[in-house]
Amino acid sequence: MNPIILVMSGGAIGAALRYGLSRALPVGATGWPWPTFAVNIIGGLCMGVLAIWLMRGDSSTEPLRLFLGVGVLGGFTTFSAFSVEMAYMVQRGQIGMATGYAAVSVILALGATFAGMAAAKAIWA
Repeated sequence: MNPIILVMSGGAIGAALRYGLSRALPVGATGWPWPTFAVNIIGGLCMGVLAIWLMRGDSSTEPLRLFLGVGVLGGFTTFSAFSVEMAYMVQRGQIGMATGYAAVSVILALGATFAGMAAAKAIWA
């Protein structure tokens, strides 16, 4: 299948999932951005599992990497929303919240990625 179609179709699915989560976890104008926080942590976990799963294969896994990794998880997670939410916090004078949001988001998303990798290794070892 055409790589661009794989990425586009996966991206549409990921973006729809992110939108659904944002509707399920609404946030007020000055509150913690739970939807973005959640998708980036969940996305990190899923990417860790996917990375280990794909490493088990050969070049035939490239369509899955494009569809799931670049498409679905790329559309699901969001650095741009994370960035603008932090900018809004800074503009509102919520420097402590912005700093905490940045630190906790990065640490937990990275931790979730490692957790996903460890879980996948335990399953497929």
